[in-house]
Amino acid sequence: MDIGRCWLTPKRELFIKRVYEIVNELKIPLIDERVYDKVNFNAGAAIATVIFRFEEDESVIRGFLGLAEYFHTVVIKRKDEFFIPHASILFRLISA
Repeated sequence: MDIGRCWLTPKRELFIKRVYEIVNELKIPLIDERVYDKVNFNAGAAIATVIFRFEEDESVIRGFLGLAEYFHTVVIKRKDEFFIPHASILFRLISA
């Protein structure tokens, strides 16, 4: 078991695993803790922050990742959340 994931509930682990599977399927670039040393977002500078909340409907994940495809940008993972920064909008995917 990965020591960094000990604090995740089984539901959140399943959420993260499913996001990774769909990211690979859609061939969307994803930046996670294995790649970067530190990541910060300045949500105060964003004109809007849009939050996608995953409960059980996979279409929420696909809709969120579809934005990365549409804007030709990357998805950034921080802890158990995913972000898509675009211009002055920050899209965020979380598990309920």
